Amino acid sequence: VVPVEWTDGGGGGAAATSMRPAGVGGEGASGEVRVFRSAEARAHVRSRGSDVRAGDLALEAGTVLGPPQIGLLAAIGRGSVRVRPRPRVVVLSTGSELIQPGEELGEGQIYDSNSFALTAAARDAGAIAYRVGAVTDDADTLRATIEDQLIRADMVVTTGGVSVGAYDVVKEALSSVGDEDEPGGGVDFRKLAMQPGKPQGFGSIGPEHTPLLALPGNPVSSYVSFELFVRPAIRALMGRKDVHRPVVRATLAAGKTLSSPKGRRQFLRGTYDAEEGTITPVGGAGSHLIAALAHADALIVIPEESVSVEPGTEVGVVLIG
Repeated sequence: VVPVEWTDGGGGGAAATSMRPAGVGGEGASGEVRVFRSAEARAHVRSRGSDVRAGDLALEAGTVLGPPQIGLLAAIGRGSVRVRPRPRVVVLSTGSELIQPGEELGEGQIYDSNSFALTAAARDAGAIAYRVGAVTDDADTLRATIEDQLIRADMVVTTGGVSVGAYDVVKEALSSVGDEDEPGGGVDFRKLAMQPGKPQGFGSIGPEHTPLLALPGNPVSSYVSFELFVRPAIRALMGRKDVHRPVVRATLAAGKTLSSPKGRRQFLRGTYDAEEGTITPVGGAGSHLIAALAHADALIVIPEESVSVEPGTEVGVVLIG
């Protein structure tokens, strides 16, 4: 194949910048094409199968379909492929004390931050997320709200009402939703050996056994719980192989010894310096410290058997940023 720029384009003149339409001649046109430069054999020829050969694996199972991947499927003639859709996740928070941002706080009220944070986290994980406004501390209302949401949910995530307080509405509403004739249904509530995030609930509800994860109500507890339990579940539903956040080892850069409760795996917030290989704590251990969480890009993991960690110690770090 000879590029048109190497010829006169059939016009009988100098090097052409474009080809003339068939049958259209100009002054000096002779019906012949003059070639000014030679081309080697098979120059500018695209061999059949040079992109993808018959029998080749075009895309592995679990591949996320973006624009290039969809273009490849079209290029090889595939009109459709079987995929795992992005899961639909419904997020709702519980508590009569919760009001929406922008409204005026009353006595004993706080803003509902959890549902916004968890909805954003679900989208970041790859899900299609729907946020439901805060539900009051009434078991029947909560149960009805969840049932109404099942029509559009592949997973339900609740936050609040799973501890041992007087208004643990999620526990009250969902402890007996299992169908005795259908094994595998119902929601189980447990206390895990971790901090923050000790109270947790998990199971399935409804006729389709929709997964439900019930997270604690404290903001940091709910977000850490999401990272450890909900995000991997969302990624698994998507068929992803990388369901967990990356985990690295780093040197603790702290001004004092960090303490941790014996028998619990603690997850502290921190900032990770990849170049230095260090992790610096941000804020304290309180499960209400949202500002510290907002400035963190990693979780410092202190094992169950450790009650203190000295500066300079190598620790496990979960990268969440």
